[in-house]
Amino acid sequence: MQKIFTLGTDLRTPEDFIEIINSYNIEVVVDVRSYPVSKLDHFRRTNLELLLKKEMLEYHYSGNELGGFRKSGYENYTHTPEFENGITMLERIASAKISVIICAERFPWKCHRRFIARALQGRGWVVEHIIDKGKVWAPKQLRGAVSE
Repeated sequence: MQKIFTLGTDLRTPEDFIEIINSYNIEVVVDVRSYPVSKLDHFRRTNLELLLKKEMLEYHYSGNELGGFRKSGYENYTHTPEFENGITMLERIASAKISVIICAERFPWKCHRRFIARALQGRGWVVEHIIDKGKVWAPKQLRGAVSE
């Protein structure tokens, strides 16, 4: 089975973000924010791309295909060809290199990343949501256990 990670950027320093990325040997960051801006300057798209490039990590923006804030709700959006295309593109990226999906919300159960994770699980992927250094939440534990 192939694995992919997710991570929320909320209030992380650039150093913490990179430390977490490196601790899971991640090679590619896939940004699924509809609007790749942030109150934190280092998470604005242009600055994030520069930070990742400096660390020799790849950046892919997929907010157009997989970003949140859909008019009819994100769960409805998951039944569209556009979403399916986004998931297929994500699978291509993550099949080649260890990847993480990022969005602003720290907790995946409060974020559209949970719908992306569900779609990937349905295609046979193992999805691990990184909560913090050394803490992940696995969707198969939907009732909420956090593992260390």
